[in-house]
Amino acid sequence: MDRDHVYGAEDFFWFDHSPRLQGGGRARIGELWVPAAAILEDDLPPFAQVIQDEARYRLLNGYGVRVFSRPEALAGFLALHGRTLAHVDGLIVNAGDTVPGYELHGPERAQFFVHCPFGWRQDRNEQIVDRNQDSVVLQAVFHEGGALRRVLFASDIDSETLGLIVRTTLRHEQGHRLIWDVCKIPHHCSFRSLNKDDKGTVMTAPIPEVRHLFESCGMPNGIMVSTSRSIPGNDLDVQPPHRQAAAYYKAVARQSGGRFEVTMDHSPARNPQPCKVVIDEQGCRFVSLLSQGPGLLRPATTASVGFAFPNRPVVPDKPAGFG
Repeated sequence: MDRDHVYGAEDFFWFDHSPRLQGGGRARIGELWVPAAAILEDDLPPFAQVIQDEARYRLLNGYGVRVFSRPEALAGFLALHGRTLAHVDGLIVNAGDTVPGYELHGPERAQFFVHCPFGWRQDRNEQIVDRNQDSVVLQAVFHEGGALRRVLFASDIDSETLGLIVRTTLRHEQGHRLIWDVCKIPHHCSFRSLNKDDKGTVMTAPIPEVRHLFESCGMPNGIMVSTSRSIPGNDLDVQPPHRQAAAYYKAVARQSGGRFEVTMDHSPARNPQPCKVVIDEQGCRFVSLLSQGPGLLRPATTASVGFAFPNRPVVPDKPAGFG
């Protein structure tokens, strides 16, 4: 569990496993969703250990958690604590399944299909290898306005794992599970999610399976969101976002008539504000809360296909909220 994903959680959330981490206006977690590594990893730093302690507590007590994993991968951990897979039935969700409790035609009008973590077998005789136990990849499907809108949540995975997701999904004739109207692009716009072996000079050229995901599975007018700092103009920082990866995503957006958005392009750096993707009967649209402030944004425009998109915000010289 990386620092940029969980740092500060200890001070913000209510944790059932520790009275010390309760009260004081803390936000309660109804259901905690974690990958297998959140249960199985060793030697975690304190800011991540608190998440593991909570996930383990809930799993062993049989409530309030979903662990994304092959069930067999957790059997050893459960046995060490006097539990079996039967004790946690329904709390472990395997790749290829949907998360229980969400139905497209129920009151939730939503469905979550799990792509990763997953077990990979190259042929019938080989042992199953658990891939990417520390990341969750989901396709969320929402039933709005009589139509289905799909969102692909791609976490910190590299091109090899993303390519295997595409291959195994197509092999099981589940290609519709790769379709997206909105894509949270992987790993903060890292080139490694497109082609882990070749950043490229101007633009990263993705491996074939990843190219298929972004160029053939994205719907027209699709929205790609990089949850990251603004794209740099140079290569001085080895950490993402990488300008070569961004160049590829921008090219895909231009080809499909869609949008490529970077969250910190819409937020003051000293006081980050969230962005939203609104999904309703009109379709999908990207909205930054900063853009909704007085005088920062003209009224939303409507694309020819009926998708409502807000104009790009005009950021003032001083970030909103600072003197």
